[in-house]
Amino acid sequence: MKNLGRILTATITPFDASGAVNVAEAVRVAQFLIERGNDGVVVSGSTGEGNALETSEKLTLFTEIKKALGSSGTVIAGTGGNNTRQSIELTKQAEQCGVDGVLLTVPAYVKPTQDGMLAHFGAILDATPLPAIIYNIPGRTATNMLPATFTELARRHANVAGIKESTGDVNQFTAILRDLPREDVTFWSGDDYIFLPSLAIGGYGLISVAGHLVGRELRAMADAFDAGDVDTAGRIHRDLSPLIAALFTTTNPIPVKWAMGTYGFDVGPCRLPLGDMPDALKATLAPLIAPYRP
Repeated sequence: MKNLGRILTATITPFDASGAVNVAEAVRVAQFLIERGNDGVVVSGSTGEGNALETSEKLTLFTEIKKALGSSGTVIAGTGGNNTRQSIELTKQAEQCGVDGVLLTVPAYVKPTQDGMLAHFGAILDATPLPAIIYNIPGRTATNMLPATFTELARRHANVAGIKESTGDVNQFTAILRDLPREDVTFWSGDDYIFLPSLAIGGYGLISVAGHLVGRELRAMADAFDAGDVDTAGRIHRDLSPLIAALFTTTNPIPVKWAMGTYGFDVGPCRLPLGDMPDALKATLAPLIAPYRP
């Protein structure tokens, strides 16, 4: 199976003054992320305000970002939703855009059963040869995919590339890693703050928000851990922790989008129903991102 990368960032979606997607700036952000230590980008995820994007906007972003990155970085298209038929269709369309893989999220709001998840994901996976990352984030979806459900899904479908796991529950991480059905199934932490602990129990990668700002540092942390230099890995983890905490003081992607604006990117505001960046948080975050300014 194609290696989708170790350090991936779920990229923001810039908007212009009229509120339209700024495709050129989205491409520039993606190129910046690859230059700053990322192996690839997730497009139209929750950090990319995927729920606020029209299908045509998503497809344009998939096409243009992949065209710009070429072989320099992977593009993972956020195509999963809570409507199975629509998810299948979007996944097929993303495939035609040339993306390297897809991100399929546990359906939000509808609270599917574990059997329902197997059927939902199975229908999408059967409709595409693309490698798929299953995204479990009960804080947003209100439903937790149990480790046994993921194990069974990966056993049934060879194009399950791995899981983006965002429960923050080390016991759940352990159960998933203990029962991986194939060697080519990858565990990506879905939260920056717990990336290093996940490596300690056998995790491999990260699908990041902070990677917009500190991709090089996150890679250096993983490289140090791999080399057995746990002291250096731990120091980087501790140094980054105030910044990572601040990025999630209010709803993601509000803080990271604002931060990228201070880096010189014309990102625009978040689309409704997300609100504006609080002034108090600007004052907190500004000195934390200053050392990493390009």
